[in-house]
Amino acid sequence: QVQLVESGGGLVQAGGSLRLSCAASGRTFSSLAMGWFRQAPGKEREFVAAMSRSESNIAYADSVKGRFTISRDNAKNTMYLQTMYLQMNSLKPEDTAVYYCAADHLPSYSNSYSSKRDEEYGYWGQGTQVTVSS
Repeated sequence: QVQLVESGGGLVQAGGSLRLSCAASGRTFSSLAMGWFRQAPGKEREFVAAMSRSESNIAYADSVKGRFTISRDNAKNTMYLQTMYLQMNSLKPEDTAVYYCAADHLPSYSNSYSSKRDEEYGYWGQGTQVTVSS
């Protein structure tokens, strides 16, 4: 089992920045493919960013491309802990949502595969609220 805990959400003015963290603990002895999703009130959950196990393949939603950056802190990664970040710059009111990190070993795919599909992730965090005021 893998447990995910997000942090770093909050209230920020439009144009500001936030950095979300996602700590994955447990059976992380092999690299995890990780992703970020978000859900705004009254809307379906949508893909934000994803990173493959090898970190060679990174994908972003068009709405955040050039403003958000997904990364992994390998200096802090051990067999039982992996940390991922989502740096969010130039935030807009439409970025307001609950942000979720997701992870999976994706054993059926190559190390370079990154998934934009929430159904492919087996582990989810509890979510962190991001509110951008205009």
